[in-house]
Amino acid sequence: MKDKSTKKNQLRVNIVGNTNAWRADVKQAAKDVMNTTKQYTNRVLNIMLAYGSKFEIVEAARSTFNKGVKIVPSVEKLFNQFLLIPEPVDLVIRTGGQRRLSNFLLWQAAYAELYFTDTLWPDLSRKEFEKILRWYTGQKKKFGL
Repeated sequence: MKDKSTKKNQLRVNIVGNTNAWRADVKQAAKDVMNTTKQYTNRVLNIMLAYGSKFEIVEAARSTFNKGVKIVPSVEKLFNQFLLIPEPVDLVIRTGGQRRLSNFLLWQAAYAELYFTDTLWPDLSRKEFEKILRWYTGQKKKFGL
């Protein structure tokens, strides 16, 4: 990823999902982008491919049990470590005109702002993305209150 704004904004890119469903070139491109941006810590852009929350939660539970972990008081914190995206997300952008989460980041998006656009993902322009970010910066976080 050679975009100057990625470096300027210290944007780390994560691309996650069911990698068994990805073509080899997609796997390589994802690996390259994540390697190139792994040192950035200011912002994170999560891109999900062949992803579903049920898949993620089942895989996290499987990883937890495979580690031989017993249920402990901090099970939620422990469980988070095995999720594809272990941190809560601040903004979910739903493209394609749908007004639902559709099995998308159900755990992490508990307190996220949701933005819905009719634009399809491949057609989402930089201009529209910047418009969405301006909208997001005007939101007041209430964390469920």
